[in-house]
Amino acid sequence: MPFGQGPVLLPPNVGWRPPPVRRPKPEDDVTTGEFRSHWSIVPAQVVGVTLAFAALIGPILTTFGFAWVVMMTVAVVFGSLAHALPSWWYGTFGLREDHLVVHSGLAMRSSREIPLSRLQAVDVVRPLLMQVFGMAELRIELAGGDHSAIRLRCLRRNLAERLRTAVLAHAAGLPGRTPEAPEWPFYRLPFPLLLGALTFRVPILLSFVALLMLLTAGIVFVEPGVAAALIPLVLGLLRYYWGPLARYTDYYASLSSDGLRLRYGMFQRRMQTVPPGRVQAVRVVEPLLWRALGVARVEANVAGYAGERQGESATLLPVAPRRLAFSLVNELFPDSDAALVPLVPNRDRGGSLVGVDERLFVSTRGPFCRVTEIVPVERVQTLRITAGPLERLTGRVSVDVDTPPGPVRAHAALREAVEGRGLLDALVEHGRRARVPEAGTERWATRSTEARPHDRAPDASGTSESPEDVL
Repeated sequence: MPFGQGPVLLPPNVGWRPPPVRRPKPEDDVTTGEFRSHWSIVPAQVVGVTLAFAALIGPILTTFGFAWVVMMTVAVVFGSLAHALPSWWYGTFGLREDHLVVHSGLAMRSSREIPLSRLQAVDVVRPLLMQVFGMAELRIELAGGDHSAIRLRCLRRNLAERLRTAVLAHAAGLPGRTPEAPEWPFYRLPFPLLLGALTFRVPILLSFVALLMLLTAGIVFVEPGVAAALIPLVLGLLRYYWGPLARYTDYYASLSSDGLRLRYGMFQRRMQTVPPGRVQAVRVVEPLLWRALGVARVEANVAGYAGERQGESATLLPVAPRRLAFSLVNELFPDSDAALVPLVPNRDRGGSLVGVDERLFVSTRGPFCRVTEIVPVERVQTLRITAGPLERLTGRVSVDVDTPPGPVRAHAALREAVEGRGLLDALVEHGRRARVPEAGTERWATRSTEARPHDRAPDASGTSESPEDVL
């Protein structure tokens, strides 16, 4: 056979091979087994305790001498290691069906079993140092107040995200191995808009005017003493800008069947997931100058957040076009529209409007800073009619609509007594009709609900849009 015309035989290890089949790794499944924080938490604790002891080396050195300092340093290092290593080893957690089980303690062992039906929110937090080393912290907010939160620190980032997905699946009534629900982009906050909204406020503009006047006076009159007034003013402005810019830079909001997802933060990245039904009340804030820009801020009372966490997580949209702000309200409270609620003005307070329908209680007040408060009638906890001495003399009352703690404190102030009583009766009646026993917020994915017109569906190819990884 001529050379080159016959079949070419190659050894088994030479030539094209089919791509290897990727089998699921056992560590990809977080629904079984027990897990620990990353081992790096042990040396981090030892270093932290040693550095704290280093602050006392000066007095110890002058009192006892160098030899005692060395011996005490060695004792501190080994003592902290003897505490940190067993605490890390015995501190385990894992999922058991629809419960999260957390074991902790060395001498006093404790085991905490949390039903995920009580879940209110799930956050993945990544401070700057954790971002450098690929770590994250998982925060699970539960119903029960300020001391009910679970914090799983120093986890690998992919482990924290897989745990978050499994926890949300269990809370929704789905198997823990259910893939993460797809999400649809809702809003990304442009940095120039954030910076402009922070600047375009009356107190800040007046501060800049005062700064310019002081600077001009110091230059014209060659007066160094002006610096004594300039420095506190500049530091105050820097502090005012630093907090919101560090928190809300790269702010991204998306919607999914698991609820509202928020990603934000410059040095501390945070991914916050608020499941359906956890938002108890919303307010849309429009400062005077913001109305000229057509933008607003959206804040909410979220069940499960308490204390310091409540202030950190109350803002749903730091600044957004007014149309998008009210669109988010409609997404949070489906089958309702705040714009369709009939509002009744207060004859004594021209800028105050109050209205209620079968789904929502809405109040608007404030001639300068307009605040619109929106509360679903089925989530009202208590209703109160109050009247102070002056109100009783004028025949006026105030109706307070109480919800879980948060920035929203809805009320109708200084209404006529008959109108206030009628408003309270309407809220009681609408709330009684709107409360359905089987329509709670637990296991939201398994409840039989009618599809809403604004629900988004995948396209004909069976795929859905997936936003870029911005966490």
